[in-house]
Amino acid sequence: MHWKQRYYKKNLIGIDALSLVFSLFAAIYIKHEAFIFPTSVADFLFFGLLMGIWFLAAHECRLYRNRIYKKFPEEILFNFYANAVFVILLSAFLFLTKSNYANLFRFSVLVSLHFFISILAKYYIRKKQHLAFEGGALNDAVIIVGYNKTAVEFFKTLKEHVYYGYKCIGFIHDDAASINNNEEGITYLGKIKDLEAALKAQHVDEVIISLPSEQAWEIRYCAEICDQLNVRVRLMPALQDLTTKSEEMDNLGLLSVINLNELPLDKWENKFFKMLFDKIFASIFFAVIGWWLFPIIAVLIKLDSKGPVYYKQERWGVNNKPIMCFKFRTMQAAEGYNGHASEDFEQTSRNDPRVTRLGKILRKYSIDELPQFWNVLKGEMSVVGPRPHPTPMNLESMKSVDNYLKRHMVNPGITGWAQINGCRGEVRTHEEMEQRVNFDLYYIHRWSFTLDLQIILQTIIKMLRDKGAY
Repeated sequence: MHWKQRYYKKNLIGIDALSLVFSLFAAIYIKHEAFIFPTSVADFLFFGLLMGIWFLAAHECRLYRNRIYKKFPEEILFNFYANAVFVILLSAFLFLTKSNYANLFRFSVLVSLHFFISILAKYYIRKKQHLAFEGGALNDAVIIVGYNKTAVEFFKTLKEHVYYGYKCIGFIHDDAASINNNEEGITYLGKIKDLEAALKAQHVDEVIISLPSEQAWEIRYCAEICDQLNVRVRLMPALQDLTTKSEEMDNLGLLSVINLNELPLDKWENKFFKMLFDKIFASIFFAVIGWWLFPIIAVLIKLDSKGPVYYKQERWGVNNKPIMCFKFRTMQAAEGYNGHASEDFEQTSRNDPRVTRLGKILRKYSIDELPQFWNVLKGEMSVVGPRPHPTPMNLESMKSVDNYLKRHMVNPGITGWAQINGCRGEVRTHEEMEQRVNFDLYYIHRWSFTLDLQIILQTIIKMLRDKGAY
């Protein structure tokens, strides 16, 4: 384990310990309107038990895994899970032991304060670490073995996202002529047989092996060299393996087997749970927001321009089944327009003259997509999933983009993994569509309830601050 990981983990543990102490005394003060400090051995034992229950919950929820290079909403969700388990364990202990400490503090204040204090402190620490990474401090030095599309994409990702905390110091590859020396920042360190010398010549924290499975001997050789020199090693699968396969480990006696191509949403319990969540979420939206927001927007649309309030367009749902997708109208309506999309499809571009004044605001904050919660209630869409494309775009893309139709193996969504990663709005090039499809397939093959919650949380954040929407 690198010192950077230990440093990160100790920070999180320290933050939670201090947050729990402060929250406990604050809850006691609010309950009794006075500071009450532990005085007896039993008080200190209970205080230690409280800490123990929290860190047990945190351990079971994998709260202290290194997520410095992940989105912060994921950190929030795992903190929420840990607090939920903490509440259950502590409540069970106080109930079963009939402890007098149950009356000592306000339980809701303790948990709420602990959650918000720890989240704010962790966000502050994360920003400080990102600044240190950007300044060149705390970075892990990485060598990439292999030169291919996947390795180059990884190299570009490290350059673009310096806050991940990695710095690539060079490539190891047998075919020196194939390396593009014109790519800024690429340094050639030699052939695979030169890996040991390269590791001894400079400090290296990790070696990333990006070699095809046919080169099993070379992969094993690199791993053995790294083991001898105590350098962490990781295998990087090809991009197509990340988006076209799922893996599930089974045990047959003492042997382990890997099931390929079994999707999480192929399981009836996952499919049912996702459907139930969609229905509840959409119902809550209409009960809390939709019933008053939709009439207001409808009036504003009518005042802003002539035409119907809603726009309906045929798109493809699960298994390529056509569905009628609802949106608020954001463009000027032609004479005789009845709310249905015309057969001549044209993507919306930046500064599109067809977009109304109100439409610009609705599109900027994705408010025009809200009527699709009706599609969710009908079972045609999910809250989270691959965004449905208009039929003409599907017909064009299915011929030119690999695995395009696989994105229709699940219900389309109001928001998705591709959208929170910057793939939204107009698709200008073939490469942009491929990238969007890869994000969609990644989501399909690695679906989890946690991932759905993370996407929803990040979507809300992007709605408030995304400047790229139009």
